[in-house]
Amino acid sequence: DPLGGSYYLEDLTNRLEAEAYDYFDRIEKLGGVVEAVKQNFQQREIAEASFRYQAEVEAKQRIVVGVNRYELEDEPEIEILRIDPALEDQQIERVKALRARRDSAAVEQALARLKEASLRDENLMPLIVEASRAYVTMGEMCDALRETWGTWRETPVF
Repeated sequence: DPLGGSYYLEDLTNRLEAEAYDYFDRIEKLGGVVEAVKQNFQQREIAEASFRYQAEVEAKQRIVVGVNRYELEDEPEIEILRIDPALEDQQIERVKALRARRDSAAVEQALARLKEASLRDENLMPLIVEASRAYVTMGEMCDALRETWGTWRETPVF
């Protein structure tokens, strides 16, 4: 081990460990991880770190190859993929046809089981597979889970 016994490396390791424990203490003083989440502590930390990073990149204090150094002079234009609107209509018709031919009772039963399990701390994957085998659409499954859990909204941090 070429760095074995390196006082400098040991010092760096010790400082990193101390900083990590200080950070854990900050979270504990807020009341623990759950309380810290409720207070948006982690979101603020991420937002502040992202702001600092972007400021460093823009000031060229942090070099990112291809972004603020060694950029291509004549970067080729990338053509944007345009989807034919007729494809949307075709897909809507396919979903309507699927809903018309599937077993509605099996769909309702699969969705009910999924909703019921989502109220408990239960593995939902087998029920999602069961629902998909009954031709329940992804949208229908998501709607069922939204009924239980609601829709997550990120809290903006400024």
